[in-house]
Amino acid sequence: MKPYIPIRSVRGRISFLIHKRTVLVIAALLIVCATAFVVSTGLGEMYIQPLDVIRSVLGIGAEDQTMIIQKLRLPRILLALLIGASLASSGAILQGMIRNPMASPDILGVTGGASVAAVVFLTYFAKTMSIRLLPVSAMLGAAVVAVVLYALAWKKGVTPFRLILVGVGVSTLMSAMTTMMIIFSPKNDAGQAYLWLTGSVYGTNWENVFTLLPWTVILIPLAFLLARHVNIQQLGDDVAASAGSHVERNRLVLLLLSVALAGSAVSVGGGIGFVGLLAPHMARKLVGTSFGSILPVSALLGAIIVVVADLVGRTFFLPLDIPVGVFTSAVGAPFFIYLLYTNRNAV
Repeated sequence: MKPYIPIRSVRGRISFLIHKRTVLVIAALLIVCATAFVVSTGLGEMYIQPLDVIRSVLGIGAEDQTMIIQKLRLPRILLALLIGASLASSGAILQGMIRNPMASPDILGVTGGASVAAVVFLTYFAKTMSIRLLPVSAMLGAAVVAVVLYALAWKKGVTPFRLILVGVGVSTLMSAMTTMMIIFSPKNDAGQAYLWLTGSVYGTNWENVFTLLPWTVILIPLAFLLARHVNIQQLGDDVAASAGSHVERNRLVLLLLSVALAGSAVSVGGGIGFVGLLAPHMARKLVGTSFGSILPVSALLGAIIVVVADLVGRTFFLPLDIPVGVFTSAVGAPFFIYLLYTNRNAV
């Protein structure tokens, strides 16, 4: 029995193979994700049974339950799903592109640049411009940092660990700049910005969901279509070039995709850290090293991580609502230290 399933478009312009194990893992993760969605939607100060949750989501439940779910809980949980999928996909692209298991948008400072740009937008332009321009602002900040990072790490080429070390420094600088912006901002904006920087989906509404949704549903499938370029770059620049791949052009496109995914997620969810580090590692353990398998599995794992972290922060410490970024960082930071320790001889 063949281990791969061929998938082709109608006109045959797009074709690829997907491993049967990957299909099974994706199916299992979809079930886990749906379960987490229903459980998280039902839990809170008012408990709602799973079947009632489904009825309320469909608009046929009891009036009070439908109001709580559709107005308060559903936007928050959907946004958590989108943020987790975007951050995890961004991390998967970065790790595959630069062949570094410790790469992620927050460690390299990309999300830090997005944070600086987002705080500037919220402080000076939010009252005069549409909030839907916030992702664009965050992406521009992330793109600027990505260019600076690549330039600083260049020395007859860019080695993976030099990129990581420079990225840690750039990330620290971005954090300092963001803190300075908050200090000089009005008190009301400063409190909101501090909560946002920690990484939270508290107070989410449907406008936030519709702001992020187009970026996620367009960019993740686009990254999937470019999976073969990531796979060949993992063999090294010389091998990729000899195989006919336009290495630098493809790397630029992939970098822009990663920046756009991270920047759009940060613009609405704040500094939710380490999702882009954890999810691709977990995906690699489940489905191997093929980027075409890693990307969808990473996206699902990232969505599950953020939803579960938000559920814990929202329900375990009532009446407090702990930001989701506290829990992702509590798990991600020790894992990053572990990666540094296990790869210390390669630095």
